[in-house]
Amino acid sequence: MNLRQLIPIFDSSVSSWSLEARLLRWLTYVWLFIGLIILFSASYAVADERQGDGLYYFKRQIVWVLVSLVVFNIIVNLPLRKILGVSHWFLIFFLILIFLTLVPGLGRKAFDAARWIALGPIPIQPSELIKPFLVLQSARLFGQWEKLSWGVRLSWLRVFCLILLGILAQPNLSTTALCGMTIWFIALAAGLQYKYLGGTAIGGILLALLSISIKEYQRRRVMSFLNPWADATGDGYQLVQSLLAVGSGKTWGAGFGLSQQKLFYLPIQDTDFIFAVFAEEFGFIGGVLLLLLLTGFATLGLIIALKAKNTTAQLVAIGVTVVMVGQSFLHIGVATGALPTTGLPLPMFSYGGNSMIASLVASALLIRVAREGSEAEVVPLRRTKPENRRRGRMF
Repeated sequence: MNLRQLIPIFDSSVSSWSLEARLLRWLTYVWLFIGLIILFSASYAVADERQGDGLYYFKRQIVWVLVSLVVFNIIVNLPLRKILGVSHWFLIFFLILIFLTLVPGLGRKAFDAARWIALGPIPIQPSELIKPFLVLQSARLFGQWEKLSWGVRLSWLRVFCLILLGILAQPNLSTTALCGMTIWFIALAAGLQYKYLGGTAIGGILLALLSISIKEYQRRRVMSFLNPWADATGDGYQLVQSLLAVGSGKTWGAGFGLSQQKLFYLPIQDTDFIFAVFAEEFGFIGGVLLLLLLTGFATLGLIIALKAKNTTAQLVAIGVTVVMVGQSFLHIGVATGALPTTGLPLPMFSYGGNSMIASLVASALLIRVAREGSEAEVVPLRRTKPENRRRGRMF
């Protein structure tokens, strides 16, 4: 890799990429560009009030975008085998950080949830950054499932359970659900037996119900979701303001920058409810176009998965598609009242460096799979000693 490949516009190797890889690259840039425009509008008023600079959040987001694009181009130019070979170290690192957020004095709280940890002046949200590596490690595990001993299988399943329990304890039910669904869909695509899939699905639902029954504010959110107008100034306030924003957009929208709800009526309008601002300014037509963009991303993801003849690469493509498109639909569902109110950012739209890095890393992984096609290799979970290869065991 040369220095020019770190900068997207100077990467001369793009012309040799497959059609799917090039289309996905441009679709990612379009998604990112639209997201920056909406963030500029959604964050200006609140940034001007809180920071005395309407461009404060936008400028910080630009910095994160530039950093993320460098990481993006490194990944699209690295062999998938090498990426898979180090994915477990990143997974374990972010798992440790997730549990460190639960330590009083280390974890930073916001809205009664300790989801951040400060590394110097930079806030790290490990539950966001772990998503691409959770996809990679799940693909490695389930892509080689039949070749592995039960000891190796159970070891990694315990790690996945620790990740989900750690995120749930922050508490962050929405991210826990997204990560759990991602692992589940990768396992489904890998062809695991339905008795395992059914059991884990039931267990996940019971765990979510248990969390809701224990956490009073989660229970209030669910109840307010069923009828937000019953407590429009209390627990239902966020959803009511979001519905007013979406409804005010009508067919064509109020116009760029002309949202009224973002003027201190709609809470956290630059992160968890940024779609409501988008819908108010661009209306039903804008919402449909965004859904078409997501559909295009999902379609390319499935095509890439079908063309990747290596099982692990196929599962990486499916996992990335579930994370990117699934998280987007969950965010839109919350903003439109189709799902209970949760704190889940819209990829490449919402303000936040952690979300931006995770989103562009995930997209880069999908492009990398598209570039390699059928040439992707499997990375063993552990090296196999010669005397044990005949028995199909991994160490």
